[in-house]
Amino acid sequence: MKLQTYIPLDKAKGPMDYQSRVVLLGSCFSKNIGDKLDYFKFRTLCNPFGTQFHPKAIEQLVSRSIEKENYTEEDVFLHDGIWHCFDAHSDLSAASKDQLLQNLNSGLNVAFNHITKATHIIITLGTAWAYRHNATDKVVANCHKVPQKEFSKEIVSIESNVKSLRKIVEGIRSVNKKAQLIFTVSPVRHLKDGFVENQLSKANLITSIHSLLNSMEPKGHYFPSYEIMMDELRDYRFYNTDMIHPNTLAIDYIWEKFIYVWMSESVFRVMERVAKVQKGLQHRPFNLCSAQHKQFLDKQQQKIRELQKEYPFMRF
Repeated sequence: MKLQTYIPLDKAKGPMDYQSRVVLLGSCFSKNIGDKLDYFKFRTLCNPFGTQFHPKAIEQLVSRSIEKENYTEEDVFLHDGIWHCFDAHSDLSAASKDQLLQNLNSGLNVAFNHITKATHIIITLGTAWAYRHNATDKVVANCHKVPQKEFSKEIVSIESNVKSLRKIVEGIRSVNKKAQLIFTVSPVRHLKDGFVENQLSKANLITSIHSLLNSMEPKGHYFPSYEIMMDELRDYRFYNTDMIHPNTLAIDYIWEKFIYVWMSESVFRVMERVAKVQKGLQHRPFNLCSAQHKQFLDKQQQKIRELQKEYPFMRF
């Protein structure tokens, strides 16, 4: 008896290994995958401007970083005693204007350097709904709790989203023709927009991505994160208590699907070694001064040295 549907997945050509450099941009699901890659000590950059949910926000980051269009004081504003930028998450906000500009322009440089060296770039789209700042007529990445009356909410058209995605691809390929581009749609449901509105948004994003992929040369790739959540994990036990975000079990499940498709089989043994070290680092002994604990620490350091001899970029 078959009690679950499975989305067919094919192993990717040109998978990731420990020589790969991975850039992840987009919604909080990019961070979920980025955290996994970081845990296993792959070389990654995840969301240098914080979480970004819609194509236009990602386009603005990629374009400014590649064109080296630094932020100036005209791009930032003071709200509730903190300096913010509508293009970036509040993680980059600062108590002073100069510090915020330094954070933003440093983020652009970091993004540029990683994009030019990346072997794989993963772009996760979260929503097609966007907020337009009325005073500047600009779509923002983050409202920073500025009063809602200062924005107009709109669903960005498929045509506009395809245009943004194409600009992202063209920008990346202008500085890095070899990177493999992987698109996915976040399984996080944006129910604050409404149940029907969330489905409309996800359908918009899926259609936009596939419209782009059908015209891309060389081809990009689509990983079905959203579809796995909706069709394989069809149960609320796979959600956090907010019934919106996938829980740890769901993230682990989708991660397993992701590494099946996108990881070279040659790295699995190394990943196991890294995981053993990571678990050891989380160990909390009963007696810090015991001979047994000192022996354990010596073994841990030996494992780390062996890994770093093979992979000098690993830091624990």
